[in-house]
Amino acid sequence: MHCTFEPETLGIFERLAQENQSFMVVMGHFGNWEWGGNTFSICCKHQLYVIYHPLSNKYFNGLVYRMRTRFGTKLIPMKDTLRDMLRNRKDLTATAFIADQAPLPDRAYWMEFMNQDTPVFLGIEKIALKIRYPIVYISIRRVKRGYYKVFAEKIELPLELQKDGTITELHTRKLESDIRRQPENWLWTHRRWKHVRPQN
Repeated sequence: MHCTFEPETLGIFERLAQENQSFMVVMGHFGNWEWGGNTFSICCKHQLYVIYHPLSNKYFNGLVYRMRTRFGTKLIPMKDTLRDMLRNRKDLTATAFIADQAPLPDRAYWMEFMNQDTPVFLGIEKIALKIRYPIVYISIRRVKRGYYKVFAEKIELPLELQKDGTITELHTRKLESDIRRQPENWLWTHRRWKHVRPQN
């Protein structure tokens, strides 16, 4: 498996490191996200943390944990996200969120995504505004079998948010564009539309 970073992508990470600026990564189940994280931990100066849902099966949870941390990546259980990010504020960190998971419908921000009424987590937006970390959208695109390239784009945070969902819609639209470009590289089996919008 080969995963490389575009020069512009490495430039974004290098500038953030020179500024001693931690940041948040937002991405989807697109391309080889697991190997992209490992490559980041090998190549970049920031300590990578990945937000994850611990599995109920202890054996498989341990297997996944070891696989994801073998190159230096650290994991944060989703319920501890803000607490751990605040605890790590003195360190140079990149905290990665997989943004296309399905939140509970009554706590979600609802928007159209891939022509479907879709619940989306607002947590990335809320945390970024609370701790004023920049957000970097990551796209891991398949070049050919076994070869991937990582592209990054910085999302600027507004000084004041006009309405909930502004930042969330920005990164969700970027993922939608990636999926339309390479639909075969998105994880279609993860039941993105299992919830229905609650009726008022």
